[in-house]
Amino acid sequence: MTQSTSPLTADLPPSSPLQPVNKVALDADLRRSRLREFQSHLLERMQAARSGSEAQESQLGLLIGSSRWLLNLQEAGEIVAVDQISRVPLTHDWYLGLSNVRGTLISVIDFARFQGQGLTQIDKECRIVAFAPTFSFNSGLLVSRVMGLRNVAQMTLQAPDPLDQTGARRYLDSDSQVWTELSMAQILHDPRFLQVGL
Repeated sequence: MTQSTSPLTADLPPSSPLQPVNKVALDADLRRSRLREFQSHLLERMQAARSGSEAQESQLGLLIGSSRWLLNLQEAGEIVAVDQISRVPLTHDWYLGLSNVRGTLISVIDFARFQGQGLTQIDKECRIVAFAPTFSFNSGLLVSRVMGLRNVAQMTLQAPDPLDQTGARRYLDSDSQVWTELSMAQILHDPRFLQVGL
């Protein structure tokens, strides 16, 4: 079906402001623009928190599977939307494969699955959180959602769980949600994490 053109706009170039506008394209552009603004704002806040006195109090909130996690900003690298991931044969199901992030190949780990939960369903909310460059480890964790910065000073530290051998601290926020500290350094010391092959 061809789009009808008004006699008044028939001779105008497609880029003319008087031509009919494709609403779907405008909505998509607006969503992309808002996403870029959100990512830019989050990056600015992360950089400010890294350099200021809030470095220990402000942590990045992540939803991984059904659990909420807090990641120290010093341990977080780039946060990118999930693009194409190339599978690697004969690896564990939590090892999703390799992805190109700004020209660098990084391995992508489904951290929920690594923790014994179900496989993460990849959708538009999912992100890959890369390890900070200081680790010199080209890898990233697949997370269900990035939930912005969280101030642990406004949370209540919970008593240690005697069954938890990781020693990770847990906090309760004002909405009674439990958040667990996620240590990238500790992940790298887990022998299972380094053995991706079957």
